[in-house]
Amino acid sequence: MTEKRKEGAKKPDERAKCREKVQFEQSRPRPGVDKPTVNANDGGSFFDLRTTSGQVLFMAVTIAAVTLVQCLPKETLKSLLRLEPPMQQCKPDVQFVEKKLYSHEPRPKYWIYGRNPTGGHLLHVHNVLQRLGIEQTTNDTNEWDLLWAHDYPFRLIKLQRMKPHQLVNHFPGTGYITNKVDLSTTRLPYIPAAFKLPAEASQFREYAAANPGKKFVQKNNQHRHIQIKRPEAIDFNSNDTFIQEFIDDPLLVDGYKFDIGVYTVISSIDPLRVYIYKGDILFRYCTVPYYPFNASNVDKYIVGDDYLPTWEVPSLKQYYAKHGFGMKDSFDAYIRSTGKDPSVIWEQVEDAIRTLILKKEPLISALLPRYANRRNFFEMMRFDLVVDKTLKVYLMEANMSPNLSSAHFKQNRLLYEQVIYNLFQLVGVGTSIQRESFRKRTQDAEAMVSSVKNIAVGADQCSELPCTESCAPVECQLCTTCLEENILDDLHRAYREHMNRGDMKRIFPVPKADQHHVDFESLTASNQLMSRWFEEKCKVDQSYC
Repeated sequence: MTEKRKEGAKKPDERAKCREKVQFEQSRPRPGVDKPTVNANDGGSFFDLRTTSGQVLFMAVTIAAVTLVQCLPKETLKSLLRLEPPMQQCKPDVQFVEKKLYSHEPRPKYWIYGRNPTGGHLLHVHNVLQRLGIEQTTNDTNEWDLLWAHDYPFRLIKLQRMKPHQLVNHFPGTGYITNKVDLSTTRLPYIPAAFKLPAEASQFREYAAANPGKKFVQKNNQHRHIQIKRPEAIDFNSNDTFIQEFIDDPLLVDGYKFDIGVYTVISSIDPLRVYIYKGDILFRYCTVPYYPFNASNVDKYIVGDDYLPTWEVPSLKQYYAKHGFGMKDSFDAYIRSTGKDPSVIWEQVEDAIRTLILKKEPLISALLPRYANRRNFFEMMRFDLVVDKTLKVYLMEANMSPNLSSAHFKQNRLLYEQVIYNLFQLVGVGTSIQRESFRKRTQDAEAMVSSVKNIAVGADQCSELPCTESCAPVECQLCTTCLEENILDDLHRAYREHMNRGDMKRIFPVPKADQHHVDFESLTASNQLMSRWFEEKCKVDQSYC
């Protein structure tokens, strides 16, 4: 009985083994019939490449290993292969871009003087200065390079002790030229006869009696109150007015009277250097045709602020608007179409401006010793002139601070900004060399701009007797061995102006073609020396002629 129980106890085990064998046989894949299956919960199949998770894990491990090897320094990798501990930490081989912080770069500085320094009338001055890299500052600092004074500055601002590099856009004594009474009563061939009141009333009466057919206008020194008057209707007791002869046979374009404005630069006084802007000329036409003439209608013969511009004058419009010419070129083309030569006008214009400035130069020069440095100044003014039917030119007015605002006529913006730009290039405000101030740069930088060889003239004379032994003879005075420091400085400035003149034309010292207009012997010694230097430069370089 006991043995039977034991045999019965063994039977379940055998049955279990039989079941397991059957299950195993059933679970085996049949070749070509069954696909292998993997239990996702089976930890041993996690790295199985037959599964998606295994393949992803393999790729991730491979990429990590490659990256680790690349980022390890060579010595560290060798130590790992030798089973040595690495000597330094693993750092990725990544390039870092250093971000530099640049501070504000110092630039030359300018400030504005005038009753309305922020007004729109100075917009184009600001525009050009900022484009040249000149930074605006206020007048509460002495660290400035340029003072642009719209009003005459010398009465209210102390400028006697300016630093050598500081510049002001006016000369002391400019009023000798721009004051209407002083200019009009200067006895010169290009200026219509004029008489101060009441001091010269008797001279006027004599002149009027000798010229009964002449018309006269009474002008105010400060305002535009101009009107033709009969001699008996003139107020001879007015201290603010003067009387001037009226040009009653003006040259007309399409029936309109006009005046011309020539922008003029004085870059130096004694020695005198004068330039005019030849890039264009400002033409302003009256708004009402001159004929039939009516003295009570001043719009027929006085140019106002709302003048008729070139592009609205029928005979000039085609040149200006259609073909792109400037005001002067449009006018010249029209004059040639009438059979006349416009060069006759421009030769007189230059001579009139030159003659007046030469006349006034001694008065301005006498004021300069009051200031520490006579080279602190330059001047840009506009001369207004009229032309009669015979093409004779008359100088009427000089404006110390001419209108440079295009508020009335937007088309004038280009003219004004080109005038200002050429002015600054000429006098050294504008330059392509980077700088923090107008102060002199290093000796090498200054020599790069102009050196002794650039101003040396007269090689033949200076290398022979008597110049090798003495500086006394006139022909030896320009030899570099004879030049004093201040003269050397003047010649360097003259050379740089010539190189940077752009659309500026030098009218004094007189170009070779116009030398017959000036009496050389009447010039000051410094003006004679500067004139001879330009003449010597002309011998080797036609651009100086």
